[in-house]
Amino acid sequence: MRILIIKTSALGDIIHALPVLDYLHASMPDVAIGWVVEEHCKDILEGHPYLAHLHQLRSRTWRSSWFSSSTWREMAGTVSEIRAVGYDCVLDIQGNTKSGIVGLVSGVKRRLGFPSERMQEWVNRLFVTERTKYDAADNHATLRCLSVANAVSHAPYDTGQYLSRIAVSQTDEQRITSYISGLRPGRKVLLHTGTTWQTKYWGAESWIELGKAICRQYPDVCVLLSWGNRQEQAMVASIASGIGECARVMERYPLKAFVALLRRMDLVVGGDTGPVHLAAVVGTPTVSLYRSSDGSASGPRGAKHIIVQSPLPCTRCFKTSCSRDAECRASISVAMMFDAVRQVLG
Repeated sequence: MRILIIKTSALGDIIHALPVLDYLHASMPDVAIGWVVEEHCKDILEGHPYLAHLHQLRSRTWRSSWFSSSTWREMAGTVSEIRAVGYDCVLDIQGNTKSGIVGLVSGVKRRLGFPSERMQEWVNRLFVTERTKYDAADNHATLRCLSVANAVSHAPYDTGQYLSRIAVSQTDEQRITSYISGLRPGRKVLLHTGTTWQTKYWGAESWIELGKAICRQYPDVCVLLSWGNRQEQAMVASIASGIGECARVMERYPLKAFVALLRRMDLVVGGDTGPVHLAAVVGTPTVSLYRSSDGSASGPRGAKHIIVQSPLPCTRCFKTSCSRDAECRASISVAMMFDAVRQVLG
Protein backbone atom coordinates (compact mmCIF):
# COMPACT_ATOMS: atom_id res chain seq x y z
CA MET A 1 0.00 0.00 0.00
CA ARG A 2 1.12 3.54 -0.77
CA ILE A 3 0.04 6.07 1.86
CA LEU A 4 0.34 9.86 1.68
CA ILE A 5 0.54 11.74 4.99
CA ILE A 6 -0.43 15.40 4.96
CA LYS A 7 1.01 17.28 7.92
CA THR A 8 2.52 20.42 6.49
CA SER A 9 3.50 22.40 9.60
CA ALA A 10 4.35 23.58 12.23
CA LEU A 11 7.51 21.99 13.55
CA GLY A 12 5.98 21.00 16.89
CA ASP A 13 2.94 19.47 15.16
CA ILE A 14 5.19 17.45 12.86
CA ILE A 15 7.19 16.19 15.84
CA HIS A 16 3.96 14.98 17.44
CA ALA A 17 3.05 13.18 14.21
CA LEU A 18 6.41 11.42 13.66
CA PRO A 19 5.38 8.25 15.54
CA VAL A 20 2.83 7.59 12.78
CA LEU A 21 5.75 6.54 10.58
CA ASP A 22 6.98 4.01 13.13
CA TYR A 23 3.47 2.73 13.74
CA LEU A 24 2.70 2.21 10.05
CA HIS A 25 6.07 0.59 9.38
CA ALA A 26 5.65 -1.83 12.31
CA SER A 27 2.10 -2.81 11.39
CA MET A 28 2.53 -2.75 7.59
CA PRO A 29 6.19 -3.59 6.81
CA ASP A 30 5.72 -3.31 3.03
CA VAL A 31 4.05 0.09 3.13
CA ALA A 32 5.46 2.96 1.04
CA ILE A 33 4.88 6.31 2.75
CA GLY A 34 4.98 9.82 1.36
CA TRP A 35 4.66 13.06 3.33
CA VAL A 36 3.59 16.56 2.27
CA VAL A 37 5.42 19.23 4.28
CA GLU A 38 6.15 22.94 4.09
CA GLU A 39 9.65 23.74 2.90
CA HIS A 40 10.68 25.42 6.16
CA CYS A 41 9.84 22.25 8.12
CA LYS A 42 11.40 19.67 5.79
CA ASP A 43 14.64 19.17 7.76
CA ILE A 44 12.89 17.17 10.46
CA LEU A 45 11.76 14.62 7.86
CA GLU A 46 14.60 14.51 5.33
CA GLY A 47 16.44 11.20 5.37
CA HIS A 48 13.89 9.40 7.52
CA PRO A 49 14.33 5.66 6.88
CA TYR A 50 10.57 5.03 6.68
CA LEU A 51 9.81 7.75 4.14
CA ALA A 52 9.78 6.81 0.47
CA HIS A 53 8.74 10.26 -0.77
CA LEU A 54 8.91 13.80 0.62
CA HIS A 55 6.79 16.40 -1.19
CA GLN A 56 7.50 20.04 -0.37
CA LEU A 57 5.10 22.98 -0.40
CA ARG A 58 6.40 26.53 -0.62
CA SER A 59 3.27 28.31 0.52
CA ARG A 60 5.08 31.36 1.88
CA THR A 61 6.82 31.99 -1.44
CA TRP A 62 3.73 31.17 -3.50
CA ARG A 63 1.57 33.61 -1.54
CA SER A 64 4.08 36.42 -2.09
CA SER A 65 3.91 35.98 -5.88
CA TRP A 66 0.45 34.52 -6.32
CA PHE A 67 -0.09 35.84 -9.88
CA SER A 68 3.32 34.81 -11.18
CA SER A 69 3.33 32.18 -13.94
CA SER A 70 6.37 30.55 -12.30
CA THR A 71 4.35 30.08 -9.09
CA TRP A 72 1.58 28.28 -10.92
CA ARG A 73 4.07 26.12 -12.82
CA GLU A 74 5.77 25.15 -9.57
CA MET A 75 2.46 24.35 -7.89
CA ALA A 76 1.39 22.25 -10.87
CA GLY A 77 4.73 20.45 -10.75
CA THR A 78 4.20 19.57 -7.07
CA VAL A 79 0.73 18.21 -7.82
CA SER A 80 2.07 16.14 -10.72
CA GLU A 81 4.85 14.78 -8.51
CA ILE A 82 2.32 13.62 -5.91
CA ARG A 83 -0.04 12.10 -8.48
CA ALA A 84 2.80 10.24 -10.20
CA VAL A 85 3.34 8.07 -7.11
CA GLY A 86 -0.17 6.64 -7.33
CA TYR A 87 -1.08 6.72 -3.64
CA ASP A 88 -3.84 4.43 -2.42
CA CYS A 89 -5.01 6.65 0.42
CA VAL A 90 -4.38 9.97 2.15
CA LEU A 91 -4.03 10.49 5.89
CA ASP A 92 -4.93 14.13 6.52
CA ILE A 93 -3.60 14.60 10.04
CA GLN A 94 -3.50 18.40 9.75
CA GLY A 95 -7.24 18.97 9.55
CA ASN A 96 -7.38 22.43 8.00
CA THR A 97 -8.39 23.98 4.68
CA LYS A 98 -4.93 23.79 3.11
CA SER A 99 -4.41 20.12 3.95
CA GLY A 100 -7.89 19.34 2.63
CA ILE A 101 -7.13 21.03 -0.70
CA VAL A 102 -3.81 19.20 -0.98
CA GLY A 103 -5.62 15.91 -0.42
CA LEU A 104 -8.19 16.76 -3.06
CA VAL A 105 -5.69 17.75 -5.78
CA SER A 106 -3.60 14.64 -5.03
CA GLY A 107 -6.17 12.72 -7.04
CA VAL A 108 -6.48 10.06 -4.33
CA LYS A 109 -10.06 8.90 -3.91
CA ARG A 110 -9.76 7.62 -0.33
CA ARG A 111 -8.91 10.50 2.03
CA LEU A 112 -9.07 9.87 5.78
CA GLY A 113 -9.18 12.67 8.32
CA PHE A 114 -10.19 13.71 11.80
CA PRO A 115 -13.77 13.68 13.08
CA SER A 116 -15.44 17.07 13.29
CA GLU A 117 -14.47 17.50 16.96
CA ARG A 118 -10.78 17.40 16.08
CA MET A 119 -10.53 19.38 12.85
CA GLN A 120 -8.58 22.63 13.02
CA GLU A 121 -10.99 24.19 10.50
CA TRP A 122 -14.51 22.93 9.79
CA VAL A 123 -14.01 23.36 6.01
CA ASN A 124 -11.73 20.32 6.11
CA ARG A 125 -14.80 18.08 6.33
CA LEU A 126 -15.61 18.97 2.72
CA PHE A 127 -12.39 17.37 1.49
CA VAL A 128 -12.03 14.12 3.44
CA THR A 129 -14.01 11.06 2.37
CA GLU A 130 -13.74 9.21 5.69
CA ARG A 131 -13.72 10.66 9.18
CA THR A 132 -12.20 8.46 11.86
CA LYS A 133 -14.06 7.61 15.03
CA TYR A 134 -13.66 10.05 17.89
CA ASP A 135 -12.24 8.55 21.07
CA ALA A 136 -11.97 10.84 24.10
CA ALA A 137 -9.12 8.68 25.40
CA ASP A 138 -7.02 9.80 22.41
CA ASN A 139 -6.79 13.38 23.65
CA HIS A 140 -3.04 13.66 23.09
CA ALA A 141 -1.83 15.15 19.79
CA THR A 142 0.20 12.05 18.90
CA LEU A 143 -2.66 9.69 19.66
CA ARG A 144 -5.02 11.76 17.54
CA CYS A 145 -2.70 11.26 14.57
CA LEU A 146 -2.33 7.55 15.33
CA SER A 147 -6.11 7.13 15.43
CA VAL A 148 -6.31 8.22 11.78
CA ALA A 149 -3.49 5.85 10.79
CA ASN A 150 -5.26 3.07 12.69
CA ALA A 151 -8.18 3.29 10.27
CA VAL A 152 -5.81 1.98 7.58
CA SER A 153 -3.64 -0.55 9.43
CA HIS A 154 -6.19 -1.60 12.12
CA ALA A 155 -3.27 -2.59 14.35
CA PRO A 156 -3.61 -1.71 18.05
CA TYR A 157 -1.53 1.11 19.49
CA ASP A 158 -0.88 1.77 23.15
CA THR A 159 -0.90 5.07 25.00
CA GLY A 160 2.76 5.06 26.05
CA GLN A 161 5.57 7.26 24.78
CA TYR A 162 6.24 6.68 21.09
CA LEU A 163 9.79 7.29 19.95
CA SER A 164 10.79 8.04 16.40
CA ARG A 165 13.84 8.37 14.20
CA ILE A 166 15.33 11.63 12.99
CA ALA A 167 18.16 11.13 10.52
CA VAL A 168 21.39 12.84 11.59
CA SER A 169 24.53 12.93 9.44
CA GLN A 170 27.87 11.61 10.62
CA THR A 171 29.24 15.14 10.29
CA ASP A 172 26.64 16.48 12.71
CA GLU A 173 27.30 13.62 15.14
CA GLN A 174 31.03 14.34 15.09
CA ARG A 175 30.41 18.05 15.55
CA ILE A 176 28.35 17.40 18.68
CA THR A 177 30.84 14.83 19.99
CA SER A 178 33.54 17.47 19.73
CA TYR A 179 31.36 20.02 21.53
CA ILE A 180 30.43 17.64 24.36
CA SER A 181 34.09 16.67 24.90
CA GLY A 182 34.87 20.30 25.63
CA LEU A 183 32.34 20.52 28.48
CA ARG A 184 32.94 19.65 32.09
CA PRO A 185 32.44 15.91 32.75
CA GLY A 186 29.28 14.78 34.50
CA ARG A 187 25.58 15.06 33.83
CA LYS A 188 24.29 17.37 31.12
CA VAL A 189 21.04 19.28 31.65
CA LEU A 190 19.70 21.55 28.93
CA LEU A 191 17.38 24.45 29.78
CA HIS A 192 15.38 25.96 26.93
CA THR A 193 13.79 29.10 28.31
CA GLY A 194 12.34 30.68 25.17
CA THR A 195 8.80 30.25 23.82
CA THR A 196 6.65 31.70 21.06
CA TRP A 197 3.80 32.79 23.35
CA GLN A 198 4.23 35.16 26.26
CA THR A 199 1.74 33.02 28.18
CA LYS A 200 4.04 30.00 27.88
CA TYR A 201 7.08 31.87 29.23
CA TRP A 202 8.24 31.35 32.81
CA GLY A 203 10.64 34.13 33.83
CA ALA A 204 14.40 34.77 33.99
CA GLU A 205 14.60 34.86 37.80
CA SER A 206 12.81 31.54 38.08
CA TRP A 207 15.16 29.93 35.56
CA ILE A 208 18.15 31.30 37.46
CA GLU A 209 16.91 29.91 40.77
CA LEU A 210 16.15 26.54 39.19
CA GLY A 211 19.62 26.42 37.61
CA LYS A 212 21.24 27.22 40.94
CA ALA A 213 19.24 24.51 42.70
CA ILE A 214 20.28 21.94 40.08
CA CYS A 215 23.94 22.89 40.43
CA ARG A 216 23.78 22.64 44.22
CA GLN A 217 22.08 19.24 44.13
CA TYR A 218 24.35 17.82 41.40
CA PRO A 219 27.86 19.30 41.78
CA ASP A 220 29.14 17.58 38.62
CA VAL A 221 26.36 18.92 36.38
CA CYS A 222 26.84 21.08 33.30
CA VAL A 223 23.78 23.26 32.61
CA LEU A 224 23.44 24.25 28.95
CA LEU A 225 21.15 27.02 27.77
CA SER A 226 19.83 26.97 24.21
CA TRP A 227 18.26 29.83 22.27
CA GLY A 228 16.42 30.43 19.01
CA ASN A 229 16.97 34.11 18.16
CA ARG A 230 19.14 37.06 19.16
CA GLN A 231 16.68 38.29 21.78
CA GLU A 232 16.67 34.85 23.42
CA GLN A 233 20.46 34.69 23.19
CA ALA A 234 20.79 37.88 25.24
CA MET A 235 18.29 36.57 27.78
CA VAL A 236 20.00 33.20 28.28
CA ALA A 237 23.37 34.95 28.62
CA SER A 238 21.91 36.84 31.56
CA ILE A 239 20.41 33.64 33.00
CA ALA A 240 23.70 31.75 32.65
CA SER A 241 25.52 34.57 34.43
CA GLY A 242 22.98 34.42 37.25
CA ILE A 243 23.31 30.64 37.62
CA GLY A 244 27.09 30.67 37.83
CA GLU A 245 30.06 28.74 36.56
CA CYS A 246 28.21 25.45 35.97
CA ALA A 247 26.07 27.12 33.27
CA ARG A 248 27.04 27.65 29.66
CA VAL A 249 25.29 29.33 26.74
CA MET A 250 25.28 27.07 23.69
CA GLU A 251 26.03 28.12 20.17
CA ARG A 252 23.10 27.76 17.82
CA TYR A 253 23.12 24.55 15.78
CA PRO A 254 21.19 23.49 12.67
CA LEU A 255 18.18 21.31 13.47
CA LYS A 256 19.79 17.92 12.79
CA ALA A 257 22.90 18.75 14.83
CA PHE A 258 20.68 20.02 17.64
CA VAL A 259 18.86 16.67 17.61
CA ALA A 260 22.22 14.91 17.97
CA LEU A 261 22.94 17.10 21.00
CA LEU A 262 19.53 16.47 22.57
CA ARG A 263 20.21 12.72 22.42
CA ARG A 264 23.32 13.26 24.58
CA MET A 265 21.51 15.14 27.33
CA ASP A 266 20.55 13.54 30.65
CA LEU A 267 17.57 15.91 30.93
CA VAL A 268 15.90 18.70 28.94
CA VAL A 269 13.81 21.29 30.81
CA GLY A 270 11.57 23.88 29.17
CA GLY A 271 8.07 25.03 28.42
CA ASP A 272 5.67 23.97 25.68
CA THR A 273 8.31 24.38 23.00
CA GLY A 274 9.96 22.53 20.14
CA PRO A 275 13.23 21.45 21.83
CA VAL A 276 11.32 19.71 24.63
CA HIS A 277 9.16 17.80 22.15
CA LEU A 278 12.22 16.94 20.04
CA ALA A 279 14.04 15.61 23.10
CA ALA A 280 11.07 13.44 24.06
CA VAL A 281 10.62 11.93 20.61
CA VAL A 282 14.28 10.81 20.49
CA GLY A 283 14.14 9.33 24.00
CA THR A 284 15.69 12.00 26.26
CA PRO A 285 13.96 12.60 29.63
CA THR A 286 12.16 15.92 30.00
CA VAL A 287 10.55 18.21 32.56
CA SER A 288 8.18 20.76 31.05
CA LEU A 289 5.92 23.52 32.35
CA TYR A 290 2.51 24.42 30.97
CA ARG A 291 0.42 27.52 31.63
CA SER A 292 -1.88 28.57 28.80
CA SER A 293 -1.52 25.29 26.89
CA ASP A 294 -2.55 21.80 27.98
CA GLY A 295 0.26 19.45 28.97
CA SER A 296 -2.04 16.43 28.93
CA ALA A 297 -2.87 17.08 25.27
CA SER A 298 0.54 18.00 23.88
CA GLY A 299 3.21 17.27 26.50
CA PRO A 300 5.70 14.38 26.43
CA ARG A 301 4.25 11.08 27.64
CA GLY A 302 5.85 8.23 29.55
CA ALA A 303 7.71 7.48 32.77
CA LYS A 304 10.76 9.56 31.81
CA HIS A 305 8.74 12.75 31.42
CA ILE A 306 7.12 15.01 34.00
CA ILE A 307 4.67 17.79 33.18
CA VAL A 308 4.10 20.67 35.59
CA GLN A 309 0.77 22.36 34.86
CA SER A 310 -0.19 25.68 36.44
CA PRO A 311 -2.58 25.06 39.37
CA LEU A 312 -4.70 28.12 38.56
CA PRO A 313 -8.32 27.29 37.64
CA CYS A 314 -7.93 29.25 34.39
CA THR A 315 -4.96 27.22 33.17
CA ARG A 316 -5.21 25.72 29.66
CA CYS A 317 -6.88 28.95 28.52
CA PHE A 318 -4.91 29.00 25.22
CA LYS A 319 -4.66 32.79 25.36
CA THR A 320 -1.53 34.34 23.88
CA SER A 321 -1.76 37.30 26.26
CA CYS A 322 -3.48 37.79 29.60
CA SER A 323 -3.84 40.43 32.30
CA ARG A 324 -3.06 37.72 34.91
CA ASP A 325 0.17 36.67 33.21
CA ALA A 326 2.44 37.48 36.17
CA GLU A 327 0.17 35.59 38.58
CA CYS A 328 0.12 32.62 36.23
CA ARG A 329 3.92 32.55 35.95
CA ALA A 330 4.26 32.70 39.73
CA SER A 331 1.81 29.81 40.16
CA ILE A 332 4.55 27.43 38.94
CA SER A 333 7.17 27.68 41.66
CA VAL A 334 10.87 26.86 41.44
CA ALA A 335 10.25 24.19 44.09
CA MET A 336 7.67 22.48 41.88
CA MET A 337 10.06 22.38 38.92
CA PHE A 338 13.05 21.32 41.01
CA ASP A 339 11.08 18.49 42.58
CA ALA A 340 10.26 17.23 39.09
CA VAL A 341 13.95 17.49 38.07
CA ARG A 342 14.95 15.41 41.09
CA GLN A 343 12.34 12.78 40.28
CA VAL A 344 13.81 12.35 36.81
CA LEU A 345 17.52 12.58 37.65
CA GLY A 346 17.29 10.77 40.98
